[in-house]
Amino acid sequence: MKQELSHRELEVLRLAASGLTAKQSANVLGVSESAVAMYLAKGERKLGAQTKAHAVAIATALGLIGRVDRRSS
Repeated sequence: MKQELSHRELEVLRLAASGLTAKQSANVLGVSESAVAMYLAKGERKLGAQTKAHAVAIATALGLIGRVDRRSS
């Protein structure tokens, strides 16, 4: 990874990993959907990913974000 991800880029990736949409993430973070899209695009670029799912997978593999367990308890 050439550049470190910003705090906000990591937050957006964490929310995406948990299954939130851009609109839901925007509501959680108190920003616009376009801001969420921008943070996601920057994170994807920094990670060398081509999609949101790929960026989440890379960030998870690098230990930048935690794994999300989607199984019901």
